[in-house]
Amino acid sequence: MEHIRAHVLICAGTGCVSSGSKKVEAAFQAELVKKGLDKEVKIIETGCHGFCEMGPLVIIYPEGTFYVRVQESDVPELVETHLYKGRTVERLLFKEPSSHEAIPSYNDIDFYKKQMRIVLANCGHINPEDVNEYIAEGGYEALGKALETMKPDEVVEEVKKSGLRGRGGGGFPTGMKWGFARSAPGTKKYVVCNADEGDPGAFMDRSVLEGDPHRIIEGMAICGYAIGADEGYVYVRAEYPLAIKRLRIAIQQAEELGLLGENILNSGFNFRLKIKEGAGAFVCGEETALLASIEGKRGMPRPRPPFPAISGLWGKPTNINNVETFANVPQIITRGADWYASIGTEKSKGTKVFALTGRINNTGLAEVPMGITMREIIYGIAGGIQGGKKFKAVQIGGPSGGCLPEHMLDLSVDYDSLIKAGAMMGSGGLVVMDETTCMVDVAKFFLNFTQAESCGKCTPCREGTKRMLEILTRITEGQGREEDIALLESLAKNIKATALCGLGQTAPNPVLSTLHYFRDEYEAHIKDKRCPAGACTNLLEYSINDTCKGCGLCKKACPVEAISGEKKEQHAIDQAICIKCGACFSKCPFKSIVKG
Repeated sequence: MEHIRAHVLICAGTGCVSSGSKKVEAAFQAELVKKGLDKEVKIIETGCHGFCEMGPLVIIYPEGTFYVRVQESDVPELVETHLYKGRTVERLLFKEPSSHEAIPSYNDIDFYKKQMRIVLANCGHINPEDVNEYIAEGGYEALGKALETMKPDEVVEEVKKSGLRGRGGGGFPTGMKWGFARSAPGTKKYVVCNADEGDPGAFMDRSVLEGDPHRIIEGMAICGYAIGADEGYVYVRAEYPLAIKRLRIAIQQAEELGLLGENILNSGFNFRLKIKEGAGAFVCGEETALLASIEGKRGMPRPRPPFPAISGLWGKPTNINNVETFANVPQIITRGADWYASIGTEKSKGTKVFALTGRINNTGLAEVPMGITMREIIYGIAGGIQGGKKFKAVQIGGPSGGCLPEHMLDLSVDYDSLIKAGAMMGSGGLVVMDETTCMVDVAKFFLNFTQAESCGKCTPCREGTKRMLEILTRITEGQGREEDIALLESLAKNIKATALCGLGQTAPNPVLSTLHYFRDEYEAHIKDKRCPAGACTNLLEYSINDTCKGCGLCKKACPVEAISGEKKEQHAIDQAICIKCGACFSKCPFKSIVKG
């Protein structure tokens, strides 16, 4: 029997793979053979570890040494120094920006130690393609407990008691939703997992499916038992090939072990899972549009009621939750509703996973208890703003969410507080913006997305968002009119009140929130024909002041030869030729180029 003295865990989530982790793994395999260590050291591919900014990530056990930004060229040194000689390669350890101290264990890094990982507990720590590793971490204990010691009604009540709310955006009580489906008449029922995840910059569901697919399967099977369903679908976008691959492997493994299929664990309960690959339409994140897509129809929402719990997939009672919601269920059943309800706030229980993106030092995936403040997330976990710039706003809730300003950094991150502030939890996208961001342009970006993704079924969303986008475009191009702000507000309120589905009803949120908190920027664009952030190129003008030394660097940087002037003399910019790219501004060492 081989004696394994060390394990090398290499992140093989989509983020690290794109940064070269597969090459790192191949280099480890080759170097271990070269050193004769291939029988003593085992390499394990894991899912996303969350610290995407620092990938590719490598953890070497039993020491648990955490190496960041490991490249193929670093592998010989890691094998020679760490695995052969037993010494740490300090240059590859993470260093906190504030102290520059090298930290060997990820548990001591602010990004991790300020999190509370329930959904992400296994991600980055187990091989997602090996069911035995999931079982070794307590996997499928919850399913066994539910089937052997609980009645379906008791499972529903336990989920109700936990206070778990849907993590897909709406925040509807999960147990109540399960109860509706359970009590609906009919013998044929379905469980559906919404893994469509169409928000720009969001990758929470993808990472969980890639890193811990059995957790989703177990959560769905428990739901099937609770509501009386024998069949389930995971609706996942086709742009997630790695997630789909690992989910297929996990389903096959669960079937082979009798954890899916007929007579699961000799309980008499039958449950099968299928995967439906979606084409990537954002509107299919809406429940009824998603169900239409599974049925082979065009993904368009329908009026409710009837709700899916009564008449869903093929007209049968159907329960739909997203990936993160199902991922919470096994822990609730295993550890109890009281344990789960002790985390978070009075009305928002448990944790929430966020995809941290934007102008921050630590982008990645973070799971935090409900009730944490925005400041703690942005400055404690995400490491603050890049380049020491000033925080301006955070967009939370994706295209349907809102933008919150600096004075709301201490806002509690929970469902009700965010709604009251003009934003929403959404599925967990969190985009941080600094002082160089134009809020009018941000509103235009998100509205452009929702307008393009509108299915076109209802007039308010189809035509209203188009009119709003036209107005925003005009404002950012310097053609804004005095009446535009009032018109935007009127259109937004009408769309929210009359659109058919959640996409249309929430599409105006980024515009309304930026108008509420950053109205002065809209007014500057319209009245002064000026972009305070200097981001809207049509409103920009670069000029050279008399501090110019005539070094010629700006002249060399200009791609259209719009700058003239002799050496050691003040240069000038021809405004008729200038394309406002900013190359000269970034190259000037004397700050002689003015942007205004």
